[in-house]
Amino acid sequence: MFRGVGLSKYRDKLRIIADMLEIVSHRARKTQIMYQANLSYKLLSRYLNEVLAAELVYCDDEDCYILTSKGKEFLFRYEEYFKFRKSIEEQNNRANSEKGMLEKMIYSDDVVRLSSSKGGKERSNKTNG
Repeated sequence: MFRGVGLSKYRDKLRIIADMLEIVSHRARKTQIMYQANLSYKLLSRYLNEVLAAELVYCDDEDCYILTSKGKEFLFRYEEYFKFRKSIEEQNNRANSEKGMLEKMIYSDDVVRLSSSKGGKERSNKTNG
């Protein structure tokens, strides 16, 4: 399941639906989906109506929800999307880290220090360029 590997504090609509479909992939009743996907009854009803209308799941005679082939395709594509998005986030974090290192290099070469002997500011320029 995709929970716990969060890109953000709150789940978006696609993430909630993917969580629900992952649960339904093992046959599940409403209460199982609600508790395992950590949804209120109101949100469960809203999203369940959407996935039923989109034919991602169907309900059998025993009130169990079952994943359709379209639902399986959605889960597969969501997993690919999730991996791609996570990779982009990791690259963004590395880029921000690199930016921070570059900024430290600039400010460590051109430091503004308080001079204790003059009581004013002293600027040291190590590079002339």
